[in-house]
Amino acid sequence: MQAKFSSTNPARAEYYERLGREGLAPLWEVLAALVPREPSSVCVPAFWKYASVRPLLMEAGRLITAKEAERRVLVFENPARPGSSAITQSLYAGMQLILPGEVAPSHRHTQSALRFVIEGSGAYTAVNGERTLMQPGDFIVTPSWTFHDHGNPADGPVVWLDGLDIPLIAFFDAGFSERYPQESQPITRETGDALARYGSGLLPLEYVQQTAATPLLSYPYERTRAALTQLRRTSAPDPRHGIKLQYANPGNGGYPMPTIATFAQLLPKGFKGEGYRATDGTVYSVVEGRGRTRAGEQIFEWGPKDLFVVPSWYRTQHESDEDAVLFSFSDRPAQKFFGIWREEAAP
Repeated sequence: MQAKFSSTNPARAEYYERLGREGLAPLWEVLAALVPREPSSVCVPAFWKYASVRPLLMEAGRLITAKEAERRVLVFENPARPGSSAITQSLYAGMQLILPGEVAPSHRHTQSALRFVIEGSGAYTAVNGERTLMQPGDFIVTPSWTFHDHGNPADGPVVWLDGLDIPLIAFFDAGFSERYPQESQPITRETGDALARYGSGLLPLEYVQQTAATPLLSYPYERTRAALTQLRRTSAPDPRHGIKLQYANPGNGGYPMPTIATFAQLLPKGFKGEGYRATDGTVYSVVEGRGRTRAGEQIFEWGPKDLFVVPSWYRTQHESDEDAVLFSFSDRPAQKFFGIWREEAAP
């Protein structure tokens, strides 16, 4: 739809009308919005209590099977962008449920995906011939264009957070997908093979990184928590972030995925962080503990399994009432690639 530009000057108004008929527009009328003095996201901070989301997710489990849905997921939509299937301008987030005995059929797509396990254990994600078992707090990677399916041979429901770069891929009009011929892909490697090869500070001899994504399929929470605990004993908390680590690609030292960064941070009991703001809008999932986050003018009182989002350039400040761990993801790798990422103190 052609934008309408008005003016109190009759000659200018008539000129704008003729421009519109030719598929043209006057830059001077939109320049301030196109090239702002600083970011002003159309998205807003938002918060979801897991206690409210979970019953709705379980209801979906009674209404539709994983096979029917292909992926039984409730999408977290930013309140400022209803119908967009986006939690920030560049990122998608959803909560996925798989019930005992179910299989979510195998497919692949150009979008990169992460899974962060929220509840339950014993389900699996299979990626390129290897199954990775799920435990709460585990971060699991599905690189772009890799076949993947999910299954639950356990006794109870398993729930995880999905994070994908769907809006970013849509911006480039570069989305492709393909279903695997069978419901599940053949398993060609033992469970834990990737962790043994790449997850111990060692690499196969003369290893050469083949893709931009990590060769690791899973980052177990047990290891993440141990690293945070050790650093807490030996390091002073960052005044903004507490004890914060970024998940790494062992093949090149970079981020696990080329478009999505993931982080784990420990906020010690009584932590009162300084304010900051950054250009990468960030999605947070609470793993442990209770506290609050100020996002702009809003204050989110969070506890285990809750989820919230802080869009680009909103002032952010974390506090904890007890030892707390937050998992988060953002589009920082893409921003750094283009040289546009920025973070600064925000009193």
